[in-house]
Amino acid sequence: MVNQSIYKMKQPELGKKIYERRKAKGLTQEELVEKCNLNVRTIQRIEAGEVSPRNHSVKALFEALEIDWVEAGKAEHQEKIEEEKSSEVNSIVKKAVPNLILLYLALAAGVINLILPFFESGLDVNPMKVDEVNVSTFWWVKIGVALLSTLFLAGMIKMTHIFPNRILRRTLWVMLIINAIFGSVELALGTELNLVIVGFYIIRSIVFGSFFVLIGIGFLSYKNVWSNYTQIIGVLGILSGVLIMSVIGAYIVSVPFTLFKLSQLGFLFWAINKIGRTSSPDSTFSSQVTA
Repeated sequence: MVNQSIYKMKQPELGKKIYERRKAKGLTQEELVEKCNLNVRTIQRIEAGEVSPRNHSVKALFEALEIDWVEAGKAEHQEKIEEEKSSEVNSIVKKAVPNLILLYLALAAGVINLILPFFESGLDVNPMKVDEVNVSTFWWVKIGVALLSTLFLAGMIKMTHIFPNRILRRTLWVMLIINAIFGSVELALGTELNLVIVGFYIIRSIVFGSFFVLIGIGFLSYKNVWSNYTQIIGVLGILSGVLIMSVIGAYIVSVPFTLFKLSQLGFLFWAINKIGRTSSPDSTFSSQVTA
């Protein structure tokens, strides 16, 4: 019995295969007629892709041309899989290209945001000396950090649509909302800080620390993206989150947290580079974007 997958081979691919095989064997259409008992007109139409032959006609042609239908069926199936993968890759990349501007802005925001929080922390660590803080500086730094954080998170959220990851996407959305809430509270309080506000920073540390842990788990849920790089990001995120939540550990979190932020920027840069390579996407790309 002839492999059913051969019969599902669409025209003009089937006609082209038969034509190439006939030419390779040095046969004319008339000579092929003698071997398979089909008329010349039928063979001409099949090779031209004008008709889809019946099963018995395909069987006769394959036997006459000594085509291994098992191997041909496997090759056709593999070719179809590769075409589907290529189509999936191109679809993902084409949808992603318009988002490159946002990702570039997010990358820039992330780089700037590596430095600005050091100024912000100087406004937070000693509420007893707030009278020494320049009000204008306080507002500009807080607003700058809030806007840059929002832009960076927006870029990361967009990236989770390009490289699907529900856990990370949902966590980042909630993080974006939480960031807006705490930022608004800080701006509303202004520089009117006192000992009572210390509790606010403790709560903020616990909340943000817990979400950094969740972000770390989100990165761990990626399986084969950029080797084991996302696993490293995930571990750094969890470690940073735990230290921040402990409040006391917040004083030693600067190194792992900075590495965590740098690793996220590295991943964002890799994503931008991957999306930009629209002309030659990797064959492994479709497996990398599944999470």
